[in-house]
Amino acid sequence: MTEKIAVERKVLSENDKLAAEIRSQLMQRGVVALNFVSSPGSGKTSLLEKTLAALNHELRLGLIAGDVQTENDADRLKRAGGKLVQPIVTGGLCHLDAKMITRVLPEFDLAQLDLLFIENVGNLVCPSSYDLGEDMKVVVLSTTEGDDKPLKYPGMFRRAKVMVINKIDLLGTSDFDLARVKENARRINADLKVFEVSCRTGAGLPAWFDWLRGLVHAPARDLPLTTGA
Repeated sequence: MTEKIAVERKVLSENDKLAAEIRSQLMQRGVVALNFVSSPGSGKTSLLEKTLAALNHELRLGLIAGDVQTENDADRLKRAGGKLVQPIVTGGLCHLDAKMITRVLPEFDLAQLDLLFIENVGNLVCPSSYDLGEDMKVVVLSTTEGDDKPLKYPGMFRRAKVMVINKIDLLGTSDFDLARVKENARRINADLKVFEVSCRTGAGLPAWFDWLRGLVHAPARDLPLTTGA
């Protein structure tokens, strides 16, 4: 067990070193990077499709779409209007890491980007431990999941700065309690910023779009950075 812990610490240490280099590159070019994490099926790709449709003509958007076996999500984002989309297929790994990001980052002209969205692999455990050089993690949760998810996966909700609750149009069709999930999340992370949206009806999305616009126009790097701890 001691040897396993030592190896994991070494892997994370090397990852964090690469992530710091990525963050430095993005900062120098003024690119804001968001790392989207969630369980499978929460609606990360749908949220990004709606974001592309709303902001593609006013902001310069780049996307990295991570998936275990396919490029389906990357293809969806291209069809939604994504001009700069890079897929990463992990081949079975349950998360993206900084080394994967360094391989695709040269495909972007960072001087021509405002926002870089990283769609991580659907998993609320492993992606929480890997810093990808992003400014912040955005955890997406849907109302078709349990409202106790923040308590079951505290590491992810502790390290995220933003929680997007998707599929609010389905409230009332299950026992999911909107107030309870927010209470549970803020027991883990009192500073968590919360958006309530429906990618199907469009409810709540304008506030999300406005917040993204604000990130781009914020004073240089006046953003809460992700912590790997």
